Amino acid sequence: MTMFLEQTDDYFGNDLEEKMAPTNEKELADRGFVVPHFNSFGLRFRDYDVESMRQEGVENFYRKNHTYQCYDFVKKMREEYGKMNKAEMDIWKCCELLDGVVDESDPDLDIPQIQHLLQTAEAIRKDYPNEDWLHLTGLIHDLGKVLLLPAFGELPQWAVVGDIFPVGCRFDESNVHYKYFKENPDYNNPAFNTKYGIYPEKCGLNNVMMSWGHDDYMYLVAKKNKTTLPSAALFIIRYHSFYALHKEGAYKHLMNDEDVENLKWVHIFNKYDLYSKSNVEIDVEKVKPYYVSLIKKYFPTEKLRW
Repeated sequence: MTMFLEQTDDYFGNDLEEKMAPTNEKELADRGFVVPHFNSFGLRFRDYDVESMRQEGVENFYRKNHTYQCYDFVKKMREEYGKMNKAEMDIWKCCELLDGVVDESDPDLDIPQIQHLLQTAEAIRKDYPNEDWLHLTGLIHDLGKVLLLPAFGELPQWAVVGDIFPVGCRFDESNVHYKYFKENPDYNNPAFNTKYGIYPEKCGLNNVMMSWGHDDYMYLVAKKNKTTLPSAALFIIRYHSFYALHKEGAYKHLMNDEDVENLKWVHIFNKYDLYSKSNVEIDVEKVKPYYVSLIKKYFPTEKLRW
C-alpha cells in the first residue's frame, strides 16, 4: 500500500451523477431471499433495548456518536478526507484490510467485516443475477470502515460506523438512542434545531450534510476515482446506514425526485445488508475472481486514491 500526500482542491464542487436507465418494475419485486427472524445471537434484528452481550457496548457507542457528531465536526472531516491523500490501493486489498475489523455499533453480528461484505454481495447475487452493479455495491458498501485503521487516522468507532443522520437541522426522534442528542452542541443551536435548519425544502440529500462515517467516505472515494457505477449504487453506498429515513420515514421533506427514485434501491439493498448477517462464512478465494472482474468493469484504474 503506497502512502502519499497530494491535495485535491476541486473535489467538493457540484456532484452531477449519471441517471440510471429506467428499471422494469418486475426487477424490484422481492426475490428468493428469506428474511430470518433472529440474528446470530438469537435475538431480533436491530433491537437496541433488549439485554444482550453487545447491548451495553452498542449503547455506549451511540452516546458518544450523538454527542460529538455535530455540524462543525462533519465539515472538518469532509474537508480533511476529501483530499484523498491517505493511501493508494486496489479495492480487494481494502477488503482484506477489514478482515480484523468488528463494528461496535452492530447489535447483530461480531464477525470480521470482510465476511459481512461477501455475505451481502452473495445474497444479492443469488436473487439479482443480472444486476452485477448491485453485487459490487454489496461488496464495497462498507469499505469506508478503513477509517478505523492507523493509516487512515485511526478514527474512533463513533466517527466511522453506526446509523447516520443529517446535521444542520433538528435531530429526529426516530434516530436510535435519540436521548443522547441532548448533549450535542447543535441541539440548542437555533440555526440547526428546526425542522429544516439550514436547508430549503426538498433541497435533495446531496445538499445535506450527514453525520461523518464510512458511508460518506466510501461515496467520496468512489466519486473521486471516477467509478461508472450508476447513481443508485452511489446512493446506496452513501445512505445505506440512514435508517431514520429508509426504515422510519423521517427527513423525507429534504428529498428531491431523484432521491425518491433511488430510495427504492436502498430498500432492496437493505434487506440483504441487514438480514444476510450470519456466522456461516463465505469461501473468500472461491468468489474472489468474480468480484475482481466487477471491480475492473466499474473502476477505470486498478489502484484508487483514498
